[in-house]
Amino acid sequence: MELQQLQYFRTVARLEHMTQAAKELNITQPALSRTISRLEDDIGVPLFERTGRQIRLNRYGEIFLAHLERSFLELDQAKKKINDLAQLETGSVSIATTNVSIFPSLVSSFLRQYPDVRIRQYLRSDINMYRLLETGEIDFCISAEPVEGPDIEWAPLYSEPLLLLVPREERFIRRHEVRLSEMADEKFIHASANNDSASALEHLCRQAGFTPKISFEGNDSAVIGEMVSLGLGISFIPSLLWEKFSDIIKDRLHVLAVTDPICTVTTGISRIKDRYMSAAANTFYLYAIQKTRERKGHRAN
Repeated sequence: MELQQLQYFRTVARLEHMTQAAKELNITQPALSRTISRLEDDIGVPLFERTGRQIRLNRYGEIFLAHLERSFLELDQAKKKINDLAQLETGSVSIATTNVSIFPSLVSSFLRQYPDVRIRQYLRSDINMYRLLETGEIDFCISAEPVEGPDIEWAPLYSEPLLLLVPREERFIRRHEVRLSEMADEKFIHASANNDSASALEHLCRQAGFTPKISFEGNDSAVIGEMVSLGLGISFIPSLLWEKFSDIIKDRLHVLAVTDPICTVTTGISRIKDRYMSAAANTFYLYAIQKTRERKGHRAN
């Protein structure tokens, strides 16, 4: 039983006319008749009732056609999956970020599962992200603030506390939490627009009843940490970022949990609505969303 026989059988069953089927298949009518006869010999029963040039499925043919259609559907699905897998294995994903703390862990876990995908990261400010999405230069943005635009879809991925990064001085070291209003007279190290805590600083200080005194602005986490350790100001740091580096810098820096107001930062992923995505990009997006659901499930438990 050959694939060509099965394809010819489907055409004859659909048209119920041997001559018309032969014309559509671009073969001679005798050649088509011989092919159908060989198929019937392989199966062991006739599949058609023949009346002159008219041909119609009998009950055996109807059963065979029903199973054959399901088989062709499975073959078609297998072909699509294989094509998508081939594209995935050779694909790449372009992502603009704002130094979000979850990015390294998210990408590393993804690449362990899909080692042949190539990830391209671009460090950008929120201002530039929409243009990059619109022009198709990047597939996604991962940032602490939703990228604004009429055709943007933003999905939250991870929420974490913002801690107050302070020098290891006597006035701080014995404390583990603080009300933000207590810091009104302190100078702040302000992370510029491509860092998680950038937009949060002024908003949170206003909630606490004061305007922060900015002594330094920058976007390099190492430089900001160094400035804080030298006593030139205090800053916010996402808890995940502190956990990552605390063993290295805890001899020079300390963190305080802020009890009022509650300080958190939510990282999300942005994309253009209804735009076609490559297999690799679509797989990354679904993977990121699934990780979010898993984290929520763990917290619920």
